[in-house]
Amino acid sequence: MKLNRMKIFAAALALSVCATIAAAQTEPAGPPPGHHFMMHGDWIEGHSLKFFTNLLSLTDAQQTQIKQLITNAKPALTPLMQQEMQSHEAMRQLVTSGAYDQAKAQAIASQEAQTHEQLELQHAQIAAQAYQLLTADQKTKLNDFFTQQQQKMAEHMQRHAAESEEAPNQ
Repeated sequence: MKLNRMKIFAAALALSVCATIAAAQTEPAGPPPGHHFMMHGDWIEGHSLKFFTNLLSLTDAQQTQIKQLITNAKPALTPLMQQEMQSHEAMRQLVTSGAYDQAKAQAIASQEAQTHEQLELQHAQIAAQAYQLLTADQKTKLNDFFTQQQQKMAEHMQRHAAESEEAPNQ
């Protein structure tokens, strides 16, 4: 169980770093693979809201309502994001200190997992509320988009697994 949590933490950390690097280098055409509809408040208000406005033809009223949902959630999200950043920094410091301690790493990872769980619950709540603002046609378009994203992620994971299997033979 603990090993699985660590694997999940490591994968989430790697995806987070990759997404951050990619976002810093280019302006995204849409949400990064694996991100859900309402990932982070600032992100949805910027690139993501524009993307979803275009994808779903959101009305001005819908955009305003979604922005209000995000504004209302920020007081709960901000401290959680700060806690998560502090955990990332603590883990980075532990890793680069030259004095790695498995027990400390486990404590940091456990704390971050709890914080991440709370963030995910907040994001899910915002996403569910925003989803209810959509018309039936918009919901269909969004569901189709998510299905396509899941297929792309599955294909990516299959390619990655195949490359990983080939690498030791080289």
